[in-house]
Amino acid sequence: MSRVAVSIDVSDLEAGLRFYGRVFGWEERARPFPAMAVLDAGNVSVCMHAKPAGSRPTPGEGSRDYARHWTPVHLDLHVDDYTATMERAVAEGAVVERTFVGGPHPDTAFCSDPFGNGFCVIGPR
Repeated sequence: MSRVAVSIDVSDLEAGLRFYGRVFGWEERARPFPAMAVLDAGNVSVCMHAKPAGSRPTPGEGSRDYARHWTPVHLDLHVDDYTATMERAVAEGAVVERTFVGGPHPDTAFCSDPFGNGFCVIGPR
């Protein structure tokens, strides 16, 4: 059995903490380093890292870019109140890219945070 933690890179740690705190209610639990915060996101820990645009994650790899980028791994955030969460997300700078509302599945929105990271908001069934 393994334990899951999620890491999110942001260009501005305080702005990242505000976004995820105000939208999803995540709370800072620890600050092990000045550029890293550990957040309590309910059933998972999130490590938020401030990394400047243009920095390299590893030698020889491309550099960080906080423009919208697509990755096959993203966050699916299940919420109790889809409408209120979406209103907060947009007010805090999220970009809504696509929505699926009123069908046979839970209301769902494909979004990106102010740092270009993709996530989905999924309402209750």
